[in-house]
Amino acid sequence: MSATPHTDRRDWLSILARSAPARLAQLLPDLPDHVLMRAPETGTVMVQGRVSATGAPFNIGEMTVTRCALRLPCGTHGHGHVQGRSHAHARRAAAMDALMQTDPTTYAPLIATLRDDAQAARDTRAAKAAATRVEFFTLQRGEDT
Repeated sequence: MSATPHTDRRDWLSILARSAPARLAQLLPDLPDHVLMRAPETGTVMVQGRVSATGAPFNIGEMTVTRCALRLPCGTHGHGHVQGRSHAHARRAAAMDALMQTDPTTYAPLIATLRDDAQAARDTRAAKAAATRVEFFTLQRGEDT
């Protein structure tokens, strides 16, 4: 399956939304000149799950999110939606979204770094979970054979 601009943007927005605020600030310390279209604001969204991961959807509960929308001087719009209450994180994610649309070759390595950070965090969690794995076996009694 080849990537399209739509799927590429969806991917980088997902990475920005899940990135650590401090790490994103480290990678993009200075925000470009921009005009806020929607100042960062915090609200809640309903989170849904599915029975057995594929069945009927059900509401798990609400999650706090912060969103922001901005426009660069060149006219490109950027949007950021992040979990939690960090206005700076939402603004930085929106700026990075706009920058990725204007000059992806310059900013793609930053997205790749965030993707690698996320993979490293997943690997660490998986290793911790694997360390607690318990192997069960069944003994067969002689008279049951």
